[in-house]
Amino acid sequence: MNALAQRMTWAKAASGALGLLWVTAFALGSWGVILRLTTGHELANYGSYIVWGLWVAAYIYFIGLSAGAFLLSSLIYVFASKELEQIGKLSLVVAVITLLMALLAIWFDLGHMDRFYYVYTRPNFGSMMAWMVWLYTGYFLLLLAEAWFALRADLARWSASHGWRRVVANLLLLGRTALSERSLTFDRRALRVLGSLGIPLAIAFHGGVGALFGTISARPYWHTPLYPILFLTGALVSGGALMTATVAFFWPKGDRNYMGIVQRLSQIVLMILLFDLLLEWAEFSIPMWYGVGPEYELLQKILFGPFWWVFWVLHVLLGSLIPLFLLLTQRKQPLWLGVAGALIAVSFMAVRLNIVVPGLIEPQLRGLEEAYQNPRLLFEYVPSLFEWQVVLFIVALGVGLFYMAHRLLPLTRPHVGQVEKGSRA
Repeated sequence: MNALAQRMTWAKAASGALGLLWVTAFALGSWGVILRLTTGHELANYGSYIVWGLWVAAYIYFIGLSAGAFLLSSLIYVFASKELEQIGKLSLVVAVITLLMALLAIWFDLGHMDRFYYVYTRPNFGSMMAWMVWLYTGYFLLLLAEAWFALRADLARWSASHGWRRVVANLLLLGRTALSERSLTFDRRALRVLGSLGIPLAIAFHGGVGALFGTISARPYWHTPLYPILFLTGALVSGGALMTATVAFFWPKGDRNYMGIVQRLSQIVLMILLFDLLLEWAEFSIPMWYGVGPEYELLQKILFGPFWWVFWVLHVLLGSLIPLFLLLTQRKQPLWLGVAGALIAVSFMAVRLNIVVPGLIEPQLRGLEEAYQNPRLLFEYVPSLFEWQVVLFIVALGVGLFYMAHRLLPLTRPHVGQVEKGSRA
């Protein structure tokens, strides 16, 4: 009893510390948002030459997490993966939250935030960006619909209970709480259809992000047909790793399927991580082979320049080697597998930074960096504290949304496969 009481005390202390950390992060981030709304881009360190910075990197990072989490849910609802059936609802909600985080990041990057709706009212479909926004909209609506069908059976069960669960269920189901074998069959079919539609949609919009970079022929570092594939594999790696960590840390430890789910997720992440590293080796080794060309010079800066540690420490060591070691040696330790997933998911931001920034630091005309002198005319970039504060706000908001969803929705409960006793038929 004393040991149990001590564990509960430690759990309360840890919960309190995490709560205080979240409040601090949200407060600091909110101040950054206030500065963004009142001062515009004045406090950001990018300028006329380096026009994309931390917020664009955060955007493609979060959008990759969303696409990866969603494609993982497709294994469940489209390809009927029985091993992962229970985490389908959790995957969809994570995909929704990370999508909102991505859209918020790119919204803060806009010069005129109030004009975002122009892409709907006066779109230019000759622009890859216009296509991406419309694809995001369709993807977001599809995610909401799929999440509703995935949660409906469990929410219908909640409607027969009392307290806040009944209120949440009636609110989200709009009073349509009837549950029958026919409705369950319809829900499964709807999930299969929506998931099937979502697979090409997710591939199109995230591959489209890679195509957006790859089609910029004036930037040799980006101008490669490999980018759409790299963006897709990166999404699967980071999104799958995020789901591995989420299940490992938040799934009920008493569930008899807990170990099997975490192990299966870690196996998927391991295979995709190895494939992604193979593609990255091809991306780096071919330009480096002969040691000439603009790509070679930029890769030299990434590997051995002032910010070498972003690649070697954050990406290679923390995001690849240590997770590979844990995934291969700790197969029966779900919490360590969760640590491996968290390391991959968090450190993948370094990969996105090494895509966005290096492509802009090389002058397109030799001597341009010396022709004019102005603080905004530099080919150097380090994110300012202000930029990090805005990203901190987005992360804190995402964590808060996930906490609320985890507490208010039946995300970590077994999937309802039949009419339960007490549900209204």
